[in-house]
Amino acid sequence: MAHPLDLSTATDQEVVKQARKGHEGAYRELIRRYQRPVFSLIYRMVRDRELSEDLAQETFVKVLNAIDRYRPEFKFSSWVFKIANNAAIDHLRKKELDTLSLEGGPDAVTAERIEATALQIGDSGESPLDELEARELGTAIERAIGQLRPEYQTCIILRHVEGRPYDEIADILGLPLGTVKTYIHRARAELRDILEPLRETM
Repeated sequence: MAHPLDLSTATDQEVVKQARKGHEGAYRELIRRYQRPVFSLIYRMVRDRELSEDLAQETFVKVLNAIDRYRPEFKFSSWVFKIANNAAIDHLRKKELDTLSLEGGPDAVTAERIEATALQIGDSGESPLDELEARELGTAIERAIGQLRPEYQTCIILRHVEGRPYDEIADILGLPLGTVKTYIHRARAELRDILEPLRETM
């Protein structure tokens, strides 16, 4: 007699297989695994906790409704993030909200966690004075990122905040790898251009 699958230790692909069979526990396990990272990604883009919760819920409804169309040769996490990203981008295009905080993720309540999740732009190994100036530039950087095209914003968030590799970002956005690298390069260049006058005055 086969032992029942332990969902908590099963791979994403195994849990998805059970979810496709209509197992309620498998649905709950997928939500448990991805609720926090999906919320974090959306929150960094729309900067509104209640709205982020709504969009995250909308994301999971779409995930569960479309799970039969998920192609297992792709990482499940990339597929989920792609749906979440589309939900956030659709909203941003409608509302043109300011986006992205550099002060760490929404669950960053300690100084260590804030530092670990904050977006870093610039070279590592900066002096304490450089670090202070970088902190003072935080609000300006946040505004600057809000001026980028939505796809540039997403690339910067996924790469520098979520720490996703280039190939996974390409999967999430449905773009060629070269295009992702180009977007990130252009986004960094635009941010430098926008922020250069501020750096000169500090």
